[in-house]
Amino acid sequence: MRDVISTAEGPRAIGPYSQAIRANGFLFVSGQVAIDPRTNTLVTGDITLQTERVLGNLGGILSAAGSSFDRVVRTTVFLKNMDDFAAMNEVYSKYFPSQPPARSTVEVARLPRDVLVEIDVIAMA
Repeated sequence: MRDVISTAEGPRAIGPYSQAIRANGFLFVSGQVAIDPRTNTLVTGDITLQTERVLGNLGGILSAAGSSFDRVVRTTVFLKNMDDFAAMNEVYSKYFPSQPPARSTVEVARLPRDVLVEIDVIAMA
């Protein structure tokens, strides 16, 4: 069983992918960047502002799928610059205050729309 999740609480897909897929008790949420879902515009600013928007987008999609941050089991964080790790981590830790999920964080050469951060998650549905 495979369900496509689509919600106005997250930005529309900017390519051939779904916001999230629910399958076999898990929710696979596509990488989110700092696009405001209400205006479909990029949130400009530093890593703190962009990370807040990204996690807000993830939260909206998780909620629409009947899940939440406390059900997230794995995340991947893509940073344009690893020097932003501490600031990103400060925001991230507010969303995962206890028993945080497993995580990988990597620096990448470039992200869609030249954003500073992209995060994807896997959660229990």
